[in-house]
Amino acid sequence: MEIFNYSFMIRALIAGLLLALSVPCVGTVVVLKRLSMIGDALSHAALAGVVLGLVLGIYPTLGAFAACIVSALMVELIRKKLKKYTELSIAIVMAAAIGIAGVLSGYVSSAKSFSSYLFGSIVAITNAEFLTIIVMSAAVIICFVLFYPAFFYITLDERLAKLGGVKTGAVNFIFTLLTATTVAIAAGTVGALMVSSLMVLPVACALALARSFRGTVFTSVAFAVGFTTCGIVISFYTDWKPGAAIVLAGVACFAVVSAVSRLRRN
Repeated sequence: MEIFNYSFMIRALIAGLLLALSVPCVGTVVVLKRLSMIGDALSHAALAGVVLGLVLGIYPTLGAFAACIVSALMVELIRKKLKKYTELSIAIVMAAAIGIAGVLSGYVSSAKSFSSYLFGSIVAITNAEFLTIIVMSAAVIICFVLFYPAFFYITLDERLAKLGGVKTGAVNFIFTLLTATTVAIAAGTVGALMVSSLMVLPVACALALARSFRGTVFTSVAFAVGFTTCGIVISFYTDWKPGAAIVLAGVACFAVVSAVSRLRRN
């Protein structure tokens, strides 16, 4: 294929596949815990961090990482304060992130740099960004494997997990950091506005086919690999934004899977 004649496209494919392996692992827990909107909240936080990085002249991904960590911890803090209305924590943090990003965007000198982080620039990542994706994706996958039983139990039933001896507070804290890390590394490649879709769409497709937690994880990873590969190839031949192409491939696949699943039930 012509796409393999270009080193930057090969690097984009590798980076995309690494994200496809790591993001759905976190996304499975997020979706099954009914916290799908946390991806949106943290993606907007990542955008605010990127804008802050551009304004201060520091590495934007570092700003996104710091903003995601702070926002994720704020979500957990507000959830504990508003136990009867836990979903408000996500809405409050997202509102704050949108406001901060909106204010700081007026101080960004390069609109092109800002736009690249909105919709992703996976085909134009630097060597430093590529190395960051490799290291952080590996860290997310290793952490998910190590804490897999605990993540499974808190997803199934947090109260029973606590009665069973699982330190739910510590596990939730670790998962929060893991989610923040995942969103931060993905925001600069697939785009801050697209990362939550990459976290949710593969899992949504997997839920129509898988019959277990483990099966959902593996199936969602398989779908994410397919979305990402198709999206990058489509963007190469059409000049679409890679992040947008990946998400649209995911939406199309979800429509097909839903239709097939409905026919099978009938």
